[in-house]
Amino acid sequence: MVQNTIVNVEGKSLYVEYNNLFENRPTIVFLHDSLGSAQLWRDFPIKLSETTQCNILVYDRLGYGKSAPMHTHERPVHYMELEADLLNELLNEFNINKPILFGHSDGGTIALITAAKYPKRVEAVVCEAGHIFVEEVTLKGIYDAWEAYKTTNLAERLQKYHGDKVETLFKAWTETWTRDDFRNWNIEYLLKDIVCPLLFIQGETDEYGTLDQVEKTVTQVKGATEKYIIPDIGHTPHKEVPDLVMNKVEEFIKSLSMYFCR
Repeated sequence: MVQNTIVNVEGKSLYVEYNNLFENRPTIVFLHDSLGSAQLWRDFPIKLSETTQCNILVYDRLGYGKSAPMHTHERPVHYMELEADLLNELLNEFNINKPILFGHSDGGTIALITAAKYPKRVEAVVCEAGHIFVEEVTLKGIYDAWEAYKTTNLAERLQKYHGDKVETLFKAWTETWTRDDFRNWNIEYLLKDIVCPLLFIQGETDEYGTLDQVEKTVTQVKGATEKYIIPDIGHTPHKEVPDLVMNKVEEFIKSLSMYFCR
């Protein structure tokens, strides 16, 4: 059954696309980046669903896409930890147990946090270009994006997906990450609580993070880990080289014992 719907989770109206077509098969939950949305994943989730015979859930976080707007662009330092709690409630809403979390950038970080905070709930994580601490290259990438927002048609292009929420969500991203009190944000203390299998995908020339993000993650989690570093690729491997990423994720999912047992 396919559902495209607005659901109320802890008083927040979230847009969700849930394709539950494969009986007794796992669900891959897609978590978008700091400027992303369900729509901006394009056809990648559907293609991955078809090739793995997995169900998929794709949603817009609060303030993005077709979900309700944020009340303010001001965020607490631990906003991604709060997003992990909200994701847990969303999974309860759809009665999804043992999902595979596939997160990109902020979404990758939220996937890691969710796996750490709710270890019995998450079956596996695919973290694409996630962050566990703030780097200078990350801040440079954000400042460059802010300059593009002011001098190009970036805002207009984002309005196609986010409507009148663009200015608020853009400020929420750029102003939070460049605040003085965010410089020390770090989730390394949580990594030891991740016990599920993890695949970390990163472009070697990622403009928002170095390979330290990968190395310091895979060496600190307790579950089985694999890293997939793609040469000459930037921050969005699933868009830049979708076939490579899809093949790797399919291989990863097939390696999970749950893939054969359900």
